[in-house]
Amino acid sequence: MWNLFIDNWDTFLIGFGNTVLCSVIALIFSLIIGSGFAILETVPSKLWRTVARIYIELFRNIPLLVIAMIFYLVIPQFLFKVNGFTAGTIGLTLYTSAFIAETIRSGIGAVGDGQMEGARSNGITYWQAMRYVILPQAFRIVIPPLGNQFVNLIKNSSVLAFVAGFDLMYQGDVIASSTFQTIPTYIIVGIFYLILTLPLSYYMQSLEQK
Repeated sequence: MWNLFIDNWDTFLIGFGNTVLCSVIALIFSLIIGSGFAILETVPSKLWRTVARIYIELFRNIPLLVIAMIFYLVIPQFLFKVNGFTAGTIGLTLYTSAFIAETIRSGIGAVGDGQMEGARSNGITYWQAMRYVILPQAFRIVIPPLGNQFVNLIKNSSVLAFVAGFDLMYQGDVIASSTFQTIPTYIIVGIFYLILTLPLSYYMQSLEQK
């Protein structure tokens, strides 16, 4: 197995780098988008609550692979061309943002109604109260499930392998098919994923304790 890694280390590292890049991009934008739709689910306007609910239910109930394939095969036919990495990253971002939105919404719901009423009674707007009073408390509450979503995001980045995204799993498939050393190749791929997910898991646990 060690010889396999030495002979193909550059290919593994390219895949690892693409997986890290995809995960970081998707994590940042899914957190932003998810937070936005979580807030829309709690606003007084029924229209915006409906829009948020449609978005969340749509992307939560469609398989990630189908979403990635839509951006990889369907969108280029009618709108604009995207490569496999971009299509997979967009699909992963939209898919994960729906779950993050539900997680954060539950955190907002766990904050007592008196917090918003007290903030509004002091003369600040709804959005100011949400930003400075509600969301900081909500994020503290949902740190454990958010951590799980982030770990799942990294593992779900393997969807790029199905859209030629040149991620870690894709490069593992290439190496396994060329060397016929299937088991050692995927053991190495699994170790690379552990390098990403284990530190994140421990960090989220320490953050929760603090």
